[in-house]
Amino acid sequence: MDHTTEQGRTNAIISYLTIIGAIIAMIQNSEKKNPFASFHIRQALGIELTFFALGYPVGSFDNWTVTMAFYIFFFVLWAFGFVSALQGQYGIIPILGPLFQKLFKTV
Repeated sequence: MDHTTEQGRTNAIISYLTIIGAIIAMIQNSEKKNPFASFHIRQALGIELTFFALGYPVGSFDNWTVTMAFYIFFFVLWAFGFVSALQGQYGIIPILGPLFQKLFKTV
């Protein structure tokens, strides 16, 4: 793990701890942008915002199998990102990760 990754690792991990954690990590990373932290902040922010945006429509199905599939899908994405941040790797989230990197490129 290089020096840049090691410096940004704490903010990367914080970003996966709810939407509040992502906001805190963005504020901490705003002065001196760390590329590793920025990468993971974009991933975490994308997961959390997509979860909130799709949560209500999925909940309106009123079907526990649809709801459980939704929660499992987002938990797997979150776990993948969180573990890659813990390990100090640039692990892009499957399916949605490239989109999050494009949408939040200014973060």
